[in-house]
Amino acid sequence: MAKVILKKKIDASTSALGDVKSYARKIWLAGLGAYAKVGQEGSDYFQELIKAGQTVEKKGKKAVTEKLEAANTEIDEAKSEVSSFKGRVEVQLDKVEKAFDSRVASALNRIGIPSKHDVETLSAKLDELTALLERVARKS
Repeated sequence: MAKVILKKKIDASTSALGDVKSYARKIWLAGLGAYAKVGQEGSDYFQELIKAGQTVEKKGKKAVTEKLEAANTEIDEAKSEVSSFKGRVEVQLDKVEKAFDSRVASALNRIGIPSKHDVETLSAKLDELTALLERVARKS
């Protein structure tokens, strides 16, 4: 009977040791399988990340391009408005300048100062008289 008990204990410990070895081997194989799967799927996952990044980059470029075009359109509109405004300001400045010139000429005329036209007319008459005097002086 001692042999039977001893054999049962040895069988039980051998069975437990076999179970431990079996579990250890399964753990080892599970680790190797996980490593292989990560290596294989990791590459696939990396490629998926690249594709997702390219998609986001395209969307970002498109959004930036749209914003840039909208800003350029607004700038062009503002330029045309400024040009239009500039033209109107120039017309108004010309009117103001003409009115100023007219008033200054009128004020100078009132106090007896001749205008540029008056001086030019007088200068032309003076040239004619000088020429006439020179001809008369040569004849004498």
